[in-house]
Amino acid sequence: MLTAEEKEKMAATLAAPVAHADHEADRCTSEEENRAAEALEEGVQQQATGPAAAVGHNRLSKLPLTRIKALMKTDPDVSLASQESVFIIAKATELFVEMIAKDAMVYAQQGKRKTLQRKDLDNAIEAIDEFAFLEGTLD
Repeated sequence: MLTAEEKEKMAATLAAPVAHADHEADRCTSEEENRAAEALEEGVQQQATGPAAAVGHNRLSKLPLTRIKALMKTDPDVSLASQESVFIIAKATELFVEMIAKDAMVYAQQGKRKTLQRKDLDNAIEAIDEFAFLEGTLD
């Protein structure tokens, strides 16, 4: 189990904005990120022990932790996965999806649309070096 100090450091790290080269001005860094940071801080402040501690992680994660743990265990190198590791993977996944969606939204807005389409994701993947590892995965 993480100590209160470790959770505070983790919360500060996860709440810190990710710098992005060309599209930082186009990103919306307002209420959503503030709400996420506040929720993270509230979760750190409302520490519990025993079974109640696991419930605290669920409130902070939008993704189902049980499924993420099951996906992690499909890797032959992973035999056990702690609650903390599952939570960190879930949070990293949420942040990744949020980041690529915001970058793809820039292309949707350029096309005067409010709905993301596959071509918007393709454009974001091609234009941003951080997403180079995804090239060809949507084919």
